[in-house]
Amino acid sequence: MTRTESRAEIGALGEQLAADYLQGLGLRVLDRNWRCRHGELDIVVADDAARAVVFVEVKTRTSDRFGGVAEAVTVAKVRRLRRLAGLWLAGQSVTWESVRIDVVTVRIGRRRAPELTHIEGVG
Repeated sequence: MTRTESRAEIGALGEQLAADYLQGLGLRVLDRNWRCRHGELDIVVADDAARAVVFVEVKTRTSDRFGGVAEAVTVAKVRRLRRLAGLWLAGQSVTWESVRIDVVTVRIGRRRAPELTHIEGVG
């Protein structure tokens, strides 16, 4: 990674790494960067084995300057993600047995390979 990459490029890289990771877990990507007037959902995946839909917030970091994993998603952010998840679900014809919000943090630059942390069920 070079210092010439913009925040948007770093964020897009983190989201791609997170999507690849989630697919490696056997989850199926349903949507990426879904937007409405209230905000954006980074990644929506299906856990077909559990008949669950999972809304994944991706936080990409190049340093600890803005906090670590614990600071990645605030209570207000979880509240907004719940609202966005409800709006996304309202537009679907599929029903799910369960709904979950996860966070994947991606740390780029400290080590040769990106470091991913997956926190399930934050809200």
